[in-house]
Amino acid sequence: MKKQTKIIIAIVAIIAVVAIVLAIVFINQQPKTNLKPIETAEDLSQLIEEVYEGQENLLSTLNTTIVETSDANTVQAVTGLENGNDLEFLAVSEPMMSSQAYSFVLAKVKEGVDANHIAKMMSEQINPAKWICVSAEKIYATSSGDVVCLVMASEEWAKPIYEKFKQLAGSIGQEYEKTEELPEEFLETEPME
Repeated sequence: MKKQTKIIIAIVAIIAVVAIVLAIVFINQQPKTNLKPIETAEDLSQLIEEVYEGQENLLSTLNTTIVETSDANTVQAVTGLENGNDLEFLAVSEPMMSSQAYSFVLAKVKEGVDANHIAKMMSEQINPAKWICVSAEKIYATSSGDVVCLVMASEEWAKPIYEKFKQLAGSIGQEYEKTEELPEEFLETEPME
């Protein structure tokens, strides 16, 4: 073999190795999560309980429910998504009876689904006035690994829960935050003189 041909083969081999290494590095640059792997819907419920640790004085009695992702009506009510086709597991924590708008949702997306995209869709499509006579002031959403987090309530209730989720997760995707203007019927009115 000519010396020139050997040099060309060596250069091509080096370029191929560099391309493979760069591809591996790029794939591994996806944000890592500190969350334990979610293998069952009960794991999501357990994660909700971990988020609530130390927050007991903040919230009234809450009920955590596992939602069947095949139940499109309930999925839409708690996430804003049309259906649960992209979700593997779903859990929601809300007051059993309360005059306070509050909802904390965790979902595990199916393999290959972009959790950050689902968080964005949830934040844009959820109805902050889904309760009778009350409406959520703040909506926070993000993702960590394959877990999506959505919290909506007043600022004083939503922010600590959202921050605790982020703390447990370690690294998160893009954050989505909305402040809702409360409908006039939810605002306090001045007494008539």
